[in-house]
Amino acid sequence: MRNPKLKFTMVVCVFSLMAFTSITKEIHSYALPTLITPKPIQLIEVEVPKAEEVKIIAKGHSDYLAAIGFRESTNNYKVVNQYGYLGRYQFGRRTLDALGFEDVSNREFLNSPEIQEEAMQALLEHNQKILRRQIKRYDGVIVHGVYVTESGILAAAHLAGPGNVKKFFRKGYEFKDGNGTKMTSYMTKFSGYELAIR
Repeated sequence: MRNPKLKFTMVVCVFSLMAFTSITKEIHSYALPTLITPKPIQLIEVEVPKAEEVKIIAKGHSDYLAAIGFRESTNNYKVVNQYGYLGRYQFGRRTLDALGFEDVSNREFLNSPEIQEEAMQALLEHNQKILRRQIKRYDGVIVHGVYVTESGILAAAHLAGPGNVKKFFRKGYEFKDGNGTKMTSYMTKFSGYELAIR
């Protein structure tokens, strides 16, 4: 090449081309960050335990009788306590006579679970009738700090008599029997039962 300018231009072009090729190689040699491709979400089936049915077992009439009988005599039909109270539910003679069992002797009464159960049912019905207004008015209500239910009222009447139960509602009177058992303890202990009374 005789033209030095042309020669120079060609050299510059060759160097430029070489530099460009080198830069291109360098760019390609850099590892571009690999984007992490997330794995597809896998749905895992979890077996959720079924909620068990909540069984609310209502405390019924026979449960009530068993509970009172246990408290009175440990459900012993033949027991007589120190005060002369008789049988499973600890009946006094006067109460039995008032309920129409005056012709049933103490011995006959103690030897007959059937008569004792009949007497208890008669007493519940008798007290329910006498205390019907209090039951209607106070069932499900807190009175003098005591949650009141029909079964609790009738248990209190069994221990203290319906007159003392009425006094409790009128003025908060607390009766205690010969053993020091409070009437309100029966009202609480025997509350919430479903009774089968006419």
